[in-house]
Amino acid sequence: MSDMGSAHAVRQRVEAGQPVVAFDFDGTLTIRDSFTEFLRWRAGPGGWALGLVKMAPAVAHYARDRDRGRIKAASVREFLGGMDRQTLESEAERFAEAVWDQFMRPDALDCWKAWGDKGAHRVIVTASPVTTVAPFAKRLGAENLLGTPLFFDAEDRVSGAFAGPNCRGPEKVRRLQAAYGADVRLAAAYGDTSGDTEMLQIADEKGFRVFKGRP
Repeated sequence: MSDMGSAHAVRQRVEAGQPVVAFDFDGTLTIRDSFTEFLRWRAGPGGWALGLVKMAPAVAHYARDRDRGRIKAASVREFLGGMDRQTLESEAERFAEAVWDQFMRPDALDCWKAWGDKGAHRVIVTASPVTTVAPFAKRLGAENLLGTPLFFDAEDRVSGAFAGPNCRGPEKVRRLQAAYGADVRLAAAYGDTSGDTEMLQIADEKGFRVFKGRP
């Protein structure tokens, strides 16, 4: 059971001739990684420090294999394992409300709005979990959200695994193709890391690290 239901509220169809514009989330629309900040916010200082200590073996593995998906799954197990979906969605909403004013890049928001004023279909494509980014996407008025889907067990609780590949690098293009067709061409794409390279390559306007603003 995946968490894609969390994204249904922000998914809209693309109209004929409507430009599709893709935005990375963490570091592009925001000033830092949202999932790490969410885990830190939820755990509190003491819980965060203890959790990092318990994750030391996973961190050691990451130092050797640089597998972002594996270290992310380890952080999900440590900080969210066993949480029911409704509680997670509620806390994600609270987090978005708490950090919005100190978290979102003003120049990125201006660009987002400008594309909206042009009638573009704006999609957030992020490696972060759909569930934790969904409140931001809804507040932005995103037409779609593609991210890394958490896996929920038969009791609708976070299992500590993902229901699909980490949504970065080539996976971002695969997800866009699944949503918009194998021949999808973006009017513009915006990102800030090597994980956005492939997505930028299928865009007419390539915005790499163009947003510098801070709240």
